[in-house]
This record gives sequence, C-alpha cells and structure tokens, in this order.
Amino acid sequence: MEENQLMESGVSELNSNAFFIDPVRILNRSYTRFRVSPSTYYSRFFDSLNSAQSPKASEDSRKGKRKRRKKKKIQSLNEREQIADRRHQEVKPFLLKAHEALLKATDLLKVLRNLRNDGCAVGECKELSQESSELSFMELRGVWQAPLCEIVLNYQQDDKTLQNGGSPLTQSIEPKVTLVFNNLVANEGSYDIEAELFNHKYIIPKRSCFYMSDMQQIDSLIPAGSDCGFNLIVIDPPWENGSAHQKVRYPTLPNRYFLSLPVKQLCHTSGALVALWVTNREKLRDFVENDLFPKWGVTYAASFYWLKVKANGMLTGELDLFHHRPYECLLLGYCDGKDTHSGNSTRLNPIPDNRVFISVPGDYSRKPPIGELLLDYVPGSMPARCVELFAREMIAGWTSWGNEPLHFQDSRYFSKRHGVLTISLCREYRLQGSSWWLAISSDILRSGCNHYDETL
Repeated sequence: MEENQLMESGVSELNSNAFFIDPVRILNRSYTRFRVSPSTYYSRFFDSLNSAQSPKASEDSRKGKRKRRKKKKIQSLNEREQIADRRHQEVKPFLLKAHEALLKATDLLKVLRNLRNDGCAVGECKELSQESSELSFMELRGVWQAPLCEIVLNYQQDDKTLQNGGSPLTQSIEPKVTLVFNNLVANEGSYDIEAELFNHKYIIPKRSCFYMSDMQQIDSLIPAGSDCGFNLIVIDPPWENGSAHQKVRYPTLPNRYFLSLPVKQLCHTSGALVALWVTNREKLRDFVENDLFPKWGVTYAASFYWLKVKANGMLTGELDLFHHRPYECLLLGYCDGKDTHSGNSTRLNPIPDNRVFISVPGDYSRKPPIGELLLDYVPGSMPARCVELFAREMIAGWTSWGNEPLHFQDSRYFSKRHGVLTISLCREYRLQGSSWWLAISSDILRSGCNHYDETL
C-alpha cells in the first residue's frame, strides 16, 4: 500500500502524523521532456556498506554510547541550550514514532534502497562530473556586464499553449532572449524548456517563473494588486551557521537582514500561509518568535519536522547528538490579508502540530519539495499562488526568487525522457478498456522506450 502511494505521487503516508516522500518523484511532475536524475539528486547517504547493515542492529549498537554522551552533554548545557534540549525532548516521541513506522514498512524500505537508481535505464544513471563546474551566479552578478546578461529560452514547436497574436505557435519557434537578472523570466507553456546562459544549460519547468536578484531588488516581486499576491510563501533563508561558512557552500546573511523581507506585501488579499525553514539553534528560534514573525505580521500556527534517513532507513545521525541532529524544523504561520479585516476571512483547516515527513536528503542545504503537504492549510481559492524565497530550484506553478534560483536547474542534474507518451495517446489507449496497459507496454517495447510519464 505504502509502495503504491509512493510510486503514484511521491508521498507515502506512514501513519496519521508521518509521511515518507521521494523528492525526485515529486519534482518530476514538473517536467515533460526531462527528468530529475535520481543518481545526481541522491548524491549522499547511499553508502553500500551501511546500506547492507540492519537499521535496528545499528541503532542498538549505538544506544549505550548515545546515553553516555547525552548525560555528559546535558550537565554542561547553558540556559539557552537547555531550552533547546527541552524542545528536542518534546518532539522526540513524534520523531521516533515516525521512524518506527518507516522501519516497519518493509516494502517501502525495499523501494528506498533503490531510489538512487530508480527509473534509470542501462547506462543512464550518472554521477556529477567534477570537470564541468557550475556557473557561479554570485560571481556573475559582480561583473559590470551583469545588467546586460541574457538568457536564451528554447521553446519546442509542439507547445501549443504559447500564443502568437492569438494563434497557437505550431510552426518553428524562435528562441526568446531576455535579461536574466532583476527580471521576471517565465515559461508559460505546458512543457519544460531548455535555456542557455554562457554555454551552460538549464531546465525550466512548465508554467513556472523566476526572479533572480539580491535583497535590494526583492520589492520588484511585490504584485501591483493584493489579489494577485501569493497565498503560500516558503522561505529558506541563508542563516548564518558555522557549517555553511566552513564548507563555503553559499553566502550567509546576519539575521537582521531578513527583517526587511516584504512578506506582508507579498501576501494575497485572502492572506497567506508562511513556511519558514529554521535550524535547531535556540538563538534563532528566539529571534524568529520574538522579532521576525512579529515584524512580518505572521502569527505562529504549528511546526513540521523533516527527519533525514539513509538508503537503508537508518537516521543520518544520532537523534540525541546536540549539535548535529538528523532533522530540521519548518515553522508555519499565517499572515493576514485584507479580507480578514472585512469579515470575509476564509475558514482554514487546523494545522496538525509536530507532523513529520521523512526523506533521504539530496545535496547539502537542498530542501525537499513540501508544497503539496501544505496546500490543505492555504487560505484563499485554489489553485494556490506559490512563491519560494531564497530558492535554489524551480517547481511547476511556482515563482522562485533569490540569488541563484537556477542552481539545481543545471542540466547536469537532469536526463532526457525517452519515448514519453502524450496525454492524447494515453486517452486513446484508455478507450480500449482493460487492454490499454497492454497496448502501452507494447508501444514502449516497439519504440525502445525506457520509461513513460507517470503523471498521466
């Protein structure tokens, strides 16, 4: 049952308060011609030696050591760290229960161990090349030619959703050239497209857009009318932390910089659900609760937790290890819109607190796409208008803003789909009744296709 759910949607419900998610399957619903390569997404935590071990046996072997470390550590905690430890103890039962449910889902564990090679044809799974370095958008912004930098969007001629004077573009389509910085770059079509920038290629999802700028230009993202604002705002700030600084993964900012984010102005007239990623540092939680949320006009509602596991279901670290706990927190809150003051506020579903979602992490600092898990709690009409601030990748239907929203859109992270069946062809097969799957299978074998579009 859990396996079927995961295959269909990328999300599998473990119990009433916990889910396992496969970010690759979720992301691939944004693409038609390309697919996120699982072998490049899951670049960590697939150690074959560790994967062969039993999760429970490994956990038992660490119990004594963990208890000794914990006892010694608690004795030396300062007042703020003691508060953080109390938070941890409160959420720990929910994390353990969620992890227990995963370890009992034996069919799901089998799928989990193969996620890195999932859907790859022979010879298709690839490693990230060390030779082909990624383009540094931060460095590019520093050159004097930055305001003139252009990105080329290569549309496909069969994308009939694109219009030219009211008529579908069914003939050859000229590439669209547009400024890449301080400019809203959009793919309004129903197909993903390939874009080019300084000999680097990027895959842009269908019906998505990005605005690449620094903090000084974020006001340009504010919609002209509040009814055009966003009702789901996901924020993953580059918080200052020793790990990011030491590994030089991305530039960080002092906490005070985030006070100027125009969250209230970005909200839809019906209000918005704000989802903020935070680290486990108590100083940061205190800053968010007492300074940041009040400044943004956000009222705290609940906390979700992302529990990280390896390919064999084991946690990526010791749960009670103070400074390197294998989970991160997503704080949820509501920002009121104009309608809430006029008596027309939308009736909202209550957000369950301490909900846990589990996944195998991707690259460093890359967060799993959790937007769909939040849609039930978003105010306003559907479909939701969604934006991610400090984004490093793109999702269909979303606006992505930040210094490097194209980071994980680099073609190195993708492979081409081969023999993807179209919607019209699928409908044709379905009309044949119970034999439609046989017809599809035969067609795939005949054309040498390796996989089909699972979203159809």
